[in-house]
Amino acid sequence: MKAVVDQIAEVTGYLWQKGWAERNGGNITVNVTEYMDDACKQMPAIAPVKQIGMTLPQLKGKYFYCKGTGKRMRDLAKQPMQNGSIIRICDDCASYEIIADEPVAPTSELPTHLALHNYLLETGSTYKATLHTHPIELVAMSHIQRFLKGDEMTRVLWSMIPETLAFAPLGIGIVPYAMPSSVALAEATLEQIKTHDVVLWEKHGTVAVGTDIMDAFDQTDVLCKAANIYMCAKSMGSEPDGMTDAQMKEVQDAFNLPKKRPC
Repeated sequence: MKAVVDQIAEVTGYLWQKGWAERNGGNITVNVTEYMDDACKQMPAIAPVKQIGMTLPQLKGKYFYCKGTGKRMRDLAKQPMQNGSIIRICDDCASYEIIADEPVAPTSELPTHLALHNYLLETGSTYKATLHTHPIELVAMSHIQRFLKGDEMTRVLWSMIPETLAFAPLGIGIVPYAMPSSVALAEATLEQIKTHDVVLWEKHGTVAVGTDIMDAFDQTDVLCKAANIYMCAKSMGSEPDGMTDAQMKEVQDAFNLPKKRPC
């Protein structure tokens, strides 16, 4: 458990340094059930039971580390258990209780995160972490209508550097603007993550999943690097050429890249 929490603290430091986590922006959840021994599972709730807002049958009795609502990533990097908490999903699969270390209320985006975890468990995925953050370049691109249509943003990002296609072979899914923390946003995110590496909330931020929180960070970082390259080239006065379709197909074939999300 300590290694998982230490890694979360490391990643939140990166988010702050990159400017992706202004004030209390962004949030994290990690499925830590496998690290909970019998003693941990007997720990009583330290705050009143709260409703999730949806029923998630795969999460019964599961445990998650959650960033606290209103907490800053830069503070979490220094004190992860004072700026986050461990929650247990109740037997009704529709509510949760905080069990450690302090009664820090989880992120307001908890319904989205838990819906993703429910899907991951349902499909037998090995992914255990979800990350929502505000990558500057990707959010900026979401303010331009051209990039919100079809797979245009994915095509442009893939074309900037071969590694983007290799490490994010499913690209980026777009969710039209929706009220933060809403069930509608959670449902739309779930649909997009089924077929993409990262989901971009229009004019807001991104959501990524991974085997651990570092993996989820890397998925986002790869796509943001491509967006940065695009903007640097664009700032020189013309639309970047990018890799051709033939060049991108060559990369796909050479690395035998998946056409659907792996478990």
